[in-house]
Amino acid sequence: MVGLEWLKPAAVFGSILYALIGVLVFWISFVIIDKLTPYNLWSEIVEKKNVALAIVIAAKAIAIGLIVSAAVQG
Repeated sequence: MVGLEWLKPAAVFGSILYALIGVLVFWISFVIIDKLTPYNLWSEIVEKKNVALAIVIAAKAIAIGLIVSAAVQG
């Protein structure tokens, strides 16, 4: 069967492993960004409704996601 190579256990396990590693790297990098900023990101965005900061953090999150995706793909 030519079309079902992706369904092999090794491919499925590898995909799950890379997804977990990608999420872990993304989470760690976000925590580092949160620690480097001089204020609490969550309270600034949610409680004080700082839209500009939310846009900047969203852009950083997208950029980190793209970097992690490119690193996983090779």
